[in-house]
Amino acid sequence: MRTQLLYLSDSSKLEFEAMVERVLPLPGGRCGAVLDGTYFYPTGGGQAYDTGFLGERRVLDVYKDEQAGEVVHVLDGEISPGLVSGRIDAMRRLRHMQHHTAQHLLTQCFLQVAGLDTVSAHISGDKPSSFDLPAPGIDAGSLARAEELANQVVFEDRAVKGYFVTPEELSRLPVRRPPSVSEDIRIVEIDGFDHVPCGGTHCTSTGMIGLVKVVRQERQGEQLRISFVAGWQALDLFRQSFDTLGSLAAQAGTAARELPALFERQSEQLRLAQHELQALQAERVELEAVRLAQAAEICGGKRVALAALPPRPGGLRPLGEALARQPGLAAVLGMYENGKVSLLVACAPDSGVDARRLLQELLALSGGRGGGSPGLAQGGFAAPDDPLPALLAQAVASLCAG
Repeated sequence: MRTQLLYLSDSSKLEFEAMVERVLPLPGGRCGAVLDGTYFYPTGGGQAYDTGFLGERRVLDVYKDEQAGEVVHVLDGEISPGLVSGRIDAMRRLRHMQHHTAQHLLTQCFLQVAGLDTVSAHISGDKPSSFDLPAPGIDAGSLARAEELANQVVFEDRAVKGYFVTPEELSRLPVRRPPSVSEDIRIVEIDGFDHVPCGGTHCTSTGMIGLVKVVRQERQGEQLRISFVAGWQALDLFRQSFDTLGSLAAQAGTAARELPALFERQSEQLRLAQHELQALQAERVELEAVRLAQAAEICGGKRVALAALPPRPGGLRPLGEALARQPGLAAVLGMYENGKVSLLVACAPDSGVDARRLLQELLALSGGRGGGSPGLAQGGFAAPDDPLPALLAQAVASLCAG
């Protein structure tokens, strides 16, 4: 038998009684219950399902078996056939009603302001809902006008009603788009503003929506996705934003309205400080290279500098490049961090040493990998313990032998 979709006639009813006509075993110890009639909304038309209770069993999901014309209520355990009381989660239902009605409203507003009709929509009660427009973008002025028009209609508290029509009656209505069915055609009407075929749950007046706020627009291929919040979710977002701004303003010791100018000044100060820091870091690296070069020893007729260094931002390369500019110097640098060894060989053009060749020699026994040029070569490998003392000793031996 087909399940009667009672929510179509009264989406405000949250408690009811019905007969459990059929029980379906489902994976994970769950159970599917088919009622003779239900006020629970099943997922469909871009709107998510209702939750609640059937008797003592929690309703976890609701879906429609289109082929059988049945609505299946997914429960957290077994239920017996017979009379059962149903209770729908009121806040989830209200949030869905607010968002679905707001989507209809915004769709008509974007149609009037920008000439763009909605391609698809997704309705959610606990995160921003969205709908897609057939355009890659929209100017800020049109978006603001559409949002303002939507809230104007909300504040006018226009009636919202759903009713069934015949094909002949449908032909006399200014519907925004044609229905996807040829019978049981249900129209949702925002008085004097929008008519559209829809089987979802909706507010009974636009005032119930509370408030509509567009929160994001993003390109999706050749379409534009508009994300928005309404009603209770808009209040949640306002509270979160208000608390965040208040906290930031208190930490900054200024009013919330002054935060953008403050952040702009701080951003410029940070940019200048970072530029100065980079200059100081470059100067420090040059001084470190000079210090290492001054401490270099003569080995096999070559001027050699060796150093095992602690982990540092930017790694070994900046220092290696500075060492390669020191006349006649061949340098080997090592760094050990979190079980990984980094090696760098830097050689001045007149050092008589090929950095790439020496690096490969040092990596050969460890199976490490690396490469570079005759002037600068870098590589590494994994090691459970710090092998740098042995590697640097091997470098001395290689340089002295060469």
